[in-house]
Amino acid sequence: MPLIHILEHPNPRLRKVAAPTAPDRTSEPAFQRLLDDMFETMYAAPGIGLAATQVDTHERFMIIDVSEERDSPLVFVNPVIRRRTEQLRVHQEGCLSIPGIFADVTRADGIEVEALDRHGKPFVLEVDGLLATCVQHEVDHLDGKLFIDHLSPLKRDRALKKYEKLQKGRD
Repeated sequence: MPLIHILEHPNPRLRKVAAPTAPDRTSEPAFQRLLDDMFETMYAAPGIGLAATQVDTHERFMIIDVSEERDSPLVFVNPVIRRRTEQLRVHQEGCLSIPGIFADVTRADGIEVEALDRHGKPFVLEVDGLLATCVQHEVDHLDGKLFIDHLSPLKRDRALKKYEKLQKGRD
């Protein structure tokens, strides 16, 4: 059971654009605890990324760990994707806010992202493959977008109908 409640579609708060996180917030013990709780929640879900928006905190930060060992946690505070490669990659994506639904999404294969780490130190990463997909997916959350927004209307409708069936089965 996740430690923090994860908002699920169609909750309108998932569509809220996150406000920038104050850089000095990274020095607050409560912020550090929230990050730790988010990692615990993400790992328990299980997932590889979680944006603050998904836990009803509407600030621009997110966590990611795409390692199989769950030993490479990354924190992105106020992330900005500075560059995207022209080369695209199709990856089957899922989302902790739309559990049980997966679909092929096309995104840039490589990106350059700038952010602050969990302690407020600036960094720039050039990443590709799964990590690039995950960063783009989580930044979308901070912008009020879901992965299903990248699908054609027909595929989105199919995914949402399947999701509704899954939700009825959970009740």
